[in-house]
Amino acid sequence: MKLQQLRYIVEIVNHDLNLSSTAAGLYTSQPGISKQIKMLEEELGIQIFARNGKHLTEITVPGKKIMVMAQEILAKVSLIKAVATEYKAPDQGVLCIATTHTQARYTLPKLIKGFIKNYPKVSLHIHQGSPIQIADALSKGKVDLAITTEDEDLYGDAVMLPCYRWRRIIVVKPDHPLAHRTSFNIQELAAYPIVTYTFGFTGRSTLDKAFYASGLTPNIAFTATDADVIKTYVRLGLGVGVIANIAMDPIQDSDLIRIDARAIFDDSITHIGFRRHTFLRGYMYDFVKRFAPHLTRTLVDKACSLHSHQQIKGLFENITLPVL
Repeated sequence: MKLQQLRYIVEIVNHDLNLSSTAAGLYTSQPGISKQIKMLEEELGIQIFARNGKHLTEITVPGKKIMVMAQEILAKVSLIKAVATEYKAPDQGVLCIATTHTQARYTLPKLIKGFIKNYPKVSLHIHQGSPIQIADALSKGKVDLAITTEDEDLYGDAVMLPCYRWRRIIVVKPDHPLAHRTSFNIQELAAYPIVTYTFGFTGRSTLDKAFYASGLTPNIAFTATDADVIKTYVRLGLGVGVIANIAMDPIQDSDLIRIDARAIFDDSITHIGFRRHTFLRGYMYDFVKRFAPHLTRTLVDKACSLHSHQQIKGLFENITLPVL
């Protein structure tokens, strides 16, 4: 049994049993992967994958158990390498972060500028995607950290740490009937077409819950994953924009009217997370603390020792999160 064979079976599952996609992702040949998997199955005396001709159709029952152990073994190997690198070259490495457009565009630039200045030998990569894509990338080890607003239960066994609260705002053109109102309720808002985030993005579920709790159905005229796109369509008159307050630029968006919506919608919480049992490099702890200053190394380590999202929530019960 070889580590390479274990890596192959894990990657095959990560690529939905598609051998050609797996081979492309590993920069190797499909026949080479097939040969190694067959050799492993022959050594073990069981089938890890069920087949239909040359195509893999599903992972077998014993294959699922082997998969779990293979993932644990590969994770331990990565930990060993990370520990060695931390002592050999503490200021060198790679940091991959998955997040949404709103975070990448509005909250991370200043932080990243300072981080790169302090760690010029760390290669930093930002991957933008939907919450499901972010969770998938984290679970498969494609990224080190995930920054998200969605329900932490989407992130399985990952350690998800609360960073800050944020609020929604309503944005309209200056000639809109709501532009000069100091206050209004959700019933009045429901009378207008709404331009907002695609379902699953940036706390969209909180918006829907607020309407449904009032017995209303929002008139969603247009959705997008990008706050800048949403604002563009507000300018075109498609409707009332509902976006994160952090996504409003006082200079670039000076042509739009901003209205506080905290009386209508609950706050949302942004989390930063990583896979459980991850060996956090020194620069990773530093990045987390730069993003959320209350997340000290001691607090992060304490969260890592807990076993559920509920326990982690309890750890932060007496900590007042900043509001952006």
